[in-house]
Amino acid sequence: MIPEVGDLKSSAMTHRFGDCFNPPGLTNFLGVVQAVVDLTGLRCLNFPPFGTSDTVSGTFVIDGRHFPSLGIPVTFTWYPDRILREASYKGFHYTSVTALALNKMSAVTEITIENRTGETRKIEVGLRIQGRVTKSTDSWAAFLPPQELNNTARIDHERGAVVFSAQQSRAVSIQGMYPRADSVRKNGFRYVLNLHPGEKQQISYVSTIAETESEAHSAYDKLIRDVTGELDRVRENWNAELKAIYTPGNGRYAGHLPELDTTDTEIRKLYWMGALGVIYFRRDSSFSVLGRTYDTLMPRYWQTVTFIWDYFLSMQVHALLDPGVMRKYLEHWMCTDTHQHFGTEYLTGGPVGNWYSVNDFAMVSMVREYTRWTGDLVWLEKPVAGTNKRVIDFLGDYAQQWKNFQSANKLADYGGINNLLECVSTYTHEVASLNVANVHNMRVAADLMEASGRGGPRSDKLRQESERLLEAVQSLYVETKGYWQARHPDGEMYEVRHCYDLLTVLNTIPDDLSEQQKAEMVSFFKREIQTATWMRALSPADENVLFDVRPDHQWTGAYPAWPSETARGLYRIGAADLAFNWLKGLARSANQGPFAQAHFADGVVNLEEGGASKAPSDTPYITDWACSSSGSWVTVILEGIFGLRASLTNGLTAKPQFASFDPRASLRNIAYQGDLYTVTKDGITSQN
Repeated sequence: MIPEVGDLKSSAMTHRFGDCFNPPGLTNFLGVVQAVVDLTGLRCLNFPPFGTSDTVSGTFVIDGRHFPSLGIPVTFTWYPDRILREASYKGFHYTSVTALALNKMSAVTEITIENRTGETRKIEVGLRIQGRVTKSTDSWAAFLPPQELNNTARIDHERGAVVFSAQQSRAVSIQGMYPRADSVRKNGFRYVLNLHPGEKQQISYVSTIAETESEAHSAYDKLIRDVTGELDRVRENWNAELKAIYTPGNGRYAGHLPELDTTDTEIRKLYWMGALGVIYFRRDSSFSVLGRTYDTLMPRYWQTVTFIWDYFLSMQVHALLDPGVMRKYLEHWMCTDTHQHFGTEYLTGGPVGNWYSVNDFAMVSMVREYTRWTGDLVWLEKPVAGTNKRVIDFLGDYAQQWKNFQSANKLADYGGINNLLECVSTYTHEVASLNVANVHNMRVAADLMEASGRGGPRSDKLRQESERLLEAVQSLYVETKGYWQARHPDGEMYEVRHCYDLLTVLNTIPDDLSEQQKAEMVSFFKREIQTATWMRALSPADENVLFDVRPDHQWTGAYPAWPSETARGLYRIGAADLAFNWLKGLARSANQGPFAQAHFADGVVNLEEGGASKAPSDTPYITDWACSSSGSWVTVILEGIFGLRASLTNGLTAKPQFASFDPRASLRNIAYQGDLYTVTKDGITSQN
């Protein structure tokens, strides 16, 4: 079953200005835009290297008043291709449909005003606008995109539009409406409408960005009189995009994802939304020095940046769908010092930010993921351009890097708060998660060495060292409690009731845990972490709850990959019934578009039409509307429910754990090392 845009639409979400709400965003693979709590307003219209930062423009005006000041609720419905907004005021019904134009640096909005008063009425409506456009190739390695505050504004009388021009760079923004407004000023447009009962008036708004005014004119002129047609073209393109994702031999990706056929609408929605949550970050910018890339956050923060951690959490989607891009990324990161940054950005290719301690774990895991699905073991012997090492050499380095951080306690010290979760002050230094990950890293490196014909004493030594490290990590476990401690340099031990230890341990060393530990960890999860539609990253019983309220890693909620990774870990220890029933509840939170950088846990704020609410981008939450780690939801369905295990050299196997899942469900067109497979509850069969 292949989705269309209507299958992925959000719930109808009704909010007014000031609500705890993160309005939806859009992409056209060149850039992004975000709606504001207004009938028409847009912010974050950015097409790197062209940007307006988080500038708001195109807000609605009724009878001279700024729409949000009226206190009118707006109902938002998000689709992959568009945002629908609706509101009613004094007998008039207002509708707007916004999309990003196909292959253009432009946003288009179609506005419909309907008189439902039962009598002929006059009304004044319009938009307020501003520019702040800029072009910069060296200012994007920052939290917010760049802007210029001193654009000049000029009325284009021929078009009835306003032209904003940057003064410190070559960038132009043209904003205009059709039919021509009754009044055009440098800061907006005004219409005087006289509508009969039941009569509708349609007006269009286009905002275009370009390097030169002539380029802006060209794009604007193609759109302004045909916004309805452009909306149709964008929808057609998005339906083709969704079809390509699940189609072998499609023309948009080097690979494809398996096609899920099931009557279980909740699990199906999770699967589709997990995939879309990766696709939505694809960027095919001609300004990228890396070619095709995948951003991490949108539409507000860190545009052009790929965080290694987030890419890693969606690694199975990348390996199956776009393996060539994944290989390129891995080689690029090997050419950088991954202990000095958290990612890279595509306009310069340069590193961004501070070191995230997860990077070694991420790099080892991604090398394995790429090679096991593609079978490209020859790549391991490839010299990495710009270095004197082969891929296999880097792999060995990453697997043993922990020794450079080793303390007297035989564990790696992973540094301070900014190297780890950023908002849990006790989760620092010797933590269970990344030390367990080192056990995993050494085992994986040994597997890859042996698969490439380089086994022997070196791989044997890695396995022996992994066993010794595993024993040392167990010293951090809190007996009978199901959670772990962090040891600080002064020797003090802090009990940290965090999901990251839980999910990392379950997914990396499930077979090394005692049955008692498994039971205790499950009990901890159910008692302190699990909620009906989401989870808490940190237990509300933890002593660190006062430190921060960020909902990605604190008690207020969780980052989008934490529920899916935790569920995958539950499947790894055979808790299929618990995992599946929880997934059914989690699916209710796939009702607001792609998963956000964080959702609030149940009870922290009101649910959003039955799902855990996306956290806002504003302080103190500072979490974006969508995050690219959503591919982990695909993985929990492939590896958890369907039990897929892709080996390096011993084939693809499946041990499904359907529990209460649709017994007739199937997963087909699974691409593994050049062949296609199908999995049902009865196991795996070849399609060749």
